[in-house]
Amino acid sequence: MDMMMNDESRMLQDLVQRFVERELMPLEAAVLKREAETGSYRLLPEEEAPLLEKCRELGLWGLDVPEEMGGVNLSALDRLMVEEEVSRTITPFEFPPDSPNLHMLKAVATPEQREKYMVPYAEGRMKSCIAISEPGAGGDPAGMITRAVKDGSDWVINGRKIWVSRVPYCDFIILMARTGEGKREEGVTAFIVEKDTPGFIIEREIAMIGGKKTYELVFEDCRVPESQVLGELGRGYAPMQLRLNIRRLQVGARCVGIIGRALEMMIDQANNRATFGVKLADRQAIQWWIADAGIRMHALRLMVQAAARTLDAGGDVRHEASMIKVFATETAQEVLDQAMQCHGAMGMTRELPLQLFYQQVRLMRIYEGPTEVHRMAIARRMLKSRGSRS
Repeated sequence: MDMMMNDESRMLQDLVQRFVERELMPLEAAVLKREAETGSYRLLPEEEAPLLEKCRELGLWGLDVPEEMGGVNLSALDRLMVEEEVSRTITPFEFPPDSPNLHMLKAVATPEQREKYMVPYAEGRMKSCIAISEPGAGGDPAGMITRAVKDGSDWVINGRKIWVSRVPYCDFIILMARTGEGKREEGVTAFIVEKDTPGFIIEREIAMIGGKKTYELVFEDCRVPESQVLGELGRGYAPMQLRLNIRRLQVGARCVGIIGRALEMMIDQANNRATFGVKLADRQAIQWWIADAGIRMHALRLMVQAAARTLDAGGDVRHEASMIKVFATETAQEVLDQAMQCHGAMGMTRELPLQLFYQQVRLMRIYEGPTEVHRMAIARRMLKSRGSRS
């Protein structure tokens, strides 16, 4: 990997590695203890505030924000490298702001929307989330039925959304709703809905595995002005897919980081633990686990890097993003299972980060498109491509 990096990228990687080791890793014990005792998987304000300040001090803020907004404007290749490094720790921290929503705003926001929402979002003064899935349309977002109807100069939204993250902490939500008829992927429009808009209701909080929480939302005659339409009317599916593809590449990078941490822990355990007078490191089963994990981690990193270069060049990464998400999540889950097994009973405790990583990776196999849906899409494209040559 080092051979593929220029000096600036290598310096950035070193900076992020030091941040993770010095600022995030020391918080792990408190994070794990709090999650085990209370179920709360969040940093406390007094823990998060100095981290955010350190990010500003080190220039680790707005990493893919445009330079004209005070950001660093990293390439996808470098941004995913950063994602890999920060994912080595279970401490719940992301370099602000959230990249996929930022890229969706960059792609289609009007000048007024950029000024009102994207600038404060990029500066860390606002937070956002996105609502796509519905009770009857999860892995098939084109099947959504939440509808927005034009009423004078406003749009009135009615429907339900589910599995939405971070809702209580967000200033605005990007909402996907139907505004027209036609093909399943047509007639979908994105709207910006501010948190205090009448008719925007947080119906319930849903506890998930991995310390995560999501929310079910209800929109009852939720009225927003025309200025809140994000992008072209009836053409919200494409920018939504752009956001999803970026998130899928992030999943790949995160899994590289998680696999790397699990592999380090497995190697340390193998070198220090003996059973029946023989070190685990000398047992072929453990050796093969370690070798296979290293091989697959290297392959996954190369897949992510190749897709990032395509994205940086303006190419379409839908196919690669699906492959990465399937391979990344299945590989990470298997490696984590082996790392937990290698640690014996200790691997089953909530004192180590392995169990929380495992649960989070299990979630990853569902969100941003279930594994089975991605396999179906991969096969469909391959069959279509081959069929066109016949």
